[in-house]
Amino acid sequence: MASTAQNPSLTDARRALLARRIRLFVAATISYNAIEAVVAIGEGARVSSTALVGFGLDSVIEVSSAAAVAWQFAGRDPEAREKIALRIIAFSFFGLATYVTVDAVRALVGAGEAEHSTLGILLAALSLAVMPVLSYAQRRAGRELGSLSAVADSKQTLLCTYLSAVLLVGLALNSLFGWSWADPIAGLVIAAIAVREGINAWRGETCCPAPTAVASEPARAGCGCGDD
Repeated sequence: MASTAQNPSLTDARRALLARRIRLFVAATISYNAIEAVVAIGEGARVSSTALVGFGLDSVIEVSSAAAVAWQFAGRDPEAREKIALRIIAFSFFGLATYVTVDAVRALVGAGEAEHSTLGILLAALSLAVMPVLSYAQRRAGRELGSLSAVADSKQTLLCTYLSAVLLVGLALNSLFGWSWADPIAGLVIAAIAVREGINAWRGETCCPAPTAVASEPARAGCGCGDD
């Protein structure tokens, strides 16, 4: 597996700029997720919410994924560290999928009911607004640079957006209607997505290669990882 899909049209200055941007996006992701993890796990323990605790643990996993990319781009030759970073990201996805699946099954069989959490709802709403922006910015920079690990990590961040939506809906439905089953069902869907993304990261299939010519645009259009 080629570690990085090179974009020969990039100048050294542009490549260095993109690498700096990725480091900044990764640092922002790590900082936000560290705070998110502390708040979510603490609040989840207080209100006996397995969804909130799981969301917090997901943040811990995201930090490990972002840290892998930070480690990669801290080296003098980021491309040489690409494969290891992708492996770490893949294991992060698999770990997330495992936890969410176990947690969802426990919730479905009635292992405790969560109390209402205003803080949890606010945290989920904030993450739903912040994470797509970070994911989009890092994905664009990673695609232009041709860094598979940066794109893979941006997908980890995007997955947090889905989890935020699941958490928000689950907490809201539980608070308003007492529908405790909604969150674990959606969680199983998220787990399936995480497994798929983990496999893609392991194989290095996180995105299409960087463009080498205008003629390559049609092929890239169908790759499913555009700059939308």
